[in-house]
Amino acid sequence: MSDEGGSTLPRRQLGRYLREGRNEVGLTLEQVGTMMQWSKSKLSRIEKGASGGTLRELDISELCRVYGFDDDRTMAMVRLAEQADAKCWWHTYDDVIRKSFNMYVGLESSATSLIMFRPDLVPGLLQIPDYARALDRTYFPADSADDLDRRVQLRIKRQAIITRRSRPIAVEVVLHESAIRTVVGGPKTMAAQLKHIADLSTYTNVTVRVLPFAAGFPVGLYVGPYVLLNFGLGNNGQEVAPAVVFVEGYTGDMYSERAQDMRMYQKAFAAMQRASLDEVASRILFRQAAKEFGA
Repeated sequence: MSDEGGSTLPRRQLGRYLREGRNEVGLTLEQVGTMMQWSKSKLSRIEKGASGGTLRELDISELCRVYGFDDDRTMAMVRLAEQADAKCWWHTYDDVIRKSFNMYVGLESSATSLIMFRPDLVPGLLQIPDYARALDRTYFPADSADDLDRRVQLRIKRQAIITRRSRPIAVEVVLHESAIRTVVGGPKTMAAQLKHIADLSTYTNVTVRVLPFAAGFPVGLYVGPYVLLNFGLGNNGQEVAPAVVFVEGYTGDMYSERAQDMRMYQKAFAAMQRASLDEVASRILFRQAAKEFGA
């Protein structure tokens, strides 16, 4: 896989196809697990596309035999397993990235579009190095200077999906005004950060709007940070993989593919977007706030 791709998407595709194959023959997780001499949880993880150990060709072929896949379908599953086990660029940062977020980086790298709401901080994809370093220095006080640098490098490398020439990802962000008023790293850092967002928002694939304090709570209650990840359509017009809702939390992260969850978060985003400043007014506010910080 290239640096623009990721092992998460083929793993999820493989899991979905294997789950569909199991359902087609009317077998339960327990029944297949017994046949394969696996635990139910191991097979469940494979079907969910969760990261884990190497997916052996022998195991995939045996699952395909149990499900009655023909040779072509079996070969397709084996190829997906090979792609899923390929090392991708973010794996070199495994020592400075928590496991739950490792999965997010893989999904993000595979996505064709992202929809984000951030009520508190500038999202990682829009952060400048000094802003990212100030946050990480506080959140990871025991880290060495080298570890902090590598965390920042990871953040910056992720941002290539926005600015690359070939198939840049579409990003749509609603950022609460508190994120541009809360000081991270000092006035100089904030000024540079806000100018950076204003400049990024001029890209045709990037939309950033500010939800002002005056808008109150457009959904009727507080909504935490989340990202909707979409993976585009295949040649058959069907989704390459189900869209994912990623909800980031202080004590843990949540991933969901459930259609009802996706609808709820889409509805919330639409409400906050309607209450936000338009793109031009938001860009003006970023530049104005940067001047207030001394830019």
